[in-house]
Amino acid sequence: MKQLCDDALNEYRELADCVRQLSVSEWQRRTDFFGWTVQDEIAHLLLFDELAVVAADDASAFRQSQGAIEQRLACGEQISEIARREYAGVAAGALVSRWERAFTDLLERFERLDPVTRLPWFGPDMSARSFVTARLMETWAHGQDIYDALGVVRRPTPRLKHIAHLGVSTFRWSYVVRGQQPPEEAPRVELRSGGDIWTWNEGSRSGAVRGPAMDFCLVVTQRRNLADTALETTGLVAAEWMRIAQCFAGPPEQGPAPGARKTSSRD
Repeated sequence: MKQLCDDALNEYRELADCVRQLSVSEWQRRTDFFGWTVQDEIAHLLLFDELAVVAADDASAFRQSQGAIEQRLACGEQISEIARREYAGVAAGALVSRWERAFTDLLERFERLDPVTRLPWFGPDMSARSFVTARLMETWAHGQDIYDALGVVRRPTPRLKHIAHLGVSTFRWSYVVRGQQPPEEAPRVELRSGGDIWTWNEGSRSGAVRGPAMDFCLVVTQRRNLADTALETTGLVAAEWMRIAQCFAGPPEQGPAPGARKTSSRD
């Protein structure tokens, strides 16, 4: 858990260091993610990191907060509006400082937990290890929205392996969340990052997904369309999975259309 929490902390800090330097106008720049601003993206991360602290401390209190948010969503309020109203009047600098406190508190708590401890969350409950991996993934994905809006090309890091593992682990979820029956066997996944090769589902007879780890992470977080990456699929199951892959909780979402934004990742 310590290594995972250290990696999550580094992911948080990298994004926090980036946004801390932005001008007022850059904070209001629109991203490709439903037109959210950079400030909306950070407010969203802050809201759910603060809720994650509650989930780690008091399951009952978390369920109350969860119920209140889900009721607001059911009434037609968008999740971006909820975060926007929660932190209305908080200046950009103060928002970053509050976010840093939240993710530091969060990781201090999770570092002390047994990796298999079950914790409540939106969607299925998760183990402590999966919980931290999911927060790392969310930070990386929303960070990608911000980097894209700013025209910044980020370099891959070994932290991508956590996100790739989550992407592979949610193979069945990608179907279940759509009310579909998952294939019996997940495809082989073979990803390269730097000089490393990461593999999952070795020996699978259900096709394969191969290519840069960065591109795989962009697809399973729905930040890129498969057609705009260097990923290669073999077999119908692999191609279908990459079309619907969703490594995050919540209702089924559609990723960007082909050509919306091409990847510029480096191995």
